[in-house]
Amino acid sequence: MQDMEKQEAQNEQQAAAAADAAAEGVQAAPAEPTVEDKLAAAEAKVAEMQDAFLRARAEGENIRRRAQDDIAKAHKFAIEGFAESLLAVKDSLEMALKIENASLESLKEGVDMTLKQLSSAFEKNKLQEVSPQTGEKLDPMKHQAVSAVPAEQDANTVVAVLQKGYMISDRLLRPALVTVAQGK
Repeated sequence: MQDMEKQEAQNEQQAAAAADAAAEGVQAAPAEPTVEDKLAAAEAKVAEMQDAFLRARAEGENIRRRAQDDIAKAHKFAIEGFAESLLAVKDSLEMALKIENASLESLKEGVDMTLKQLSSAFEKNKLQEVSPQTGEKLDPMKHQAVSAVPAEQDANTVVAVLQKGYMISDRLLRPALVTVAQGK
């Protein structure tokens, strides 16, 4: 019997030690998150990502709209500088028409000054003349041959310029109208 009592006492001590160890283990080890906790965290992250997406999309739309407004303004006011430089030419022409009893010499001088203002406006806005010299080879990218005439020069060379052409920077606005030499 004493053996049984000793056995029971040992079992009770072991059970108490196991209970103490289990109690300490529960306190020492953190509790594993539950499915509900994981779901709540995932939903919060989805809401955060959706908010960030909507903000980025709205910012993209704002950038696109601002760019369209800038392009529209650029198209609308593209010729503002050129128009401003032509105002002086118009003013000079109007002043010339107001002069009564103007002499031929004064009119010629006024027209010459007005042409200089116009040439200055063209130069300022990168509008260049295309005026080939006699004997220059025909360039179909800048010249338009209106007719071919017999001449004492090489074929397909400029004989006369009927109308000057113009370029804006490197772009042809109007080709120069020319007559060219026929082949011999």
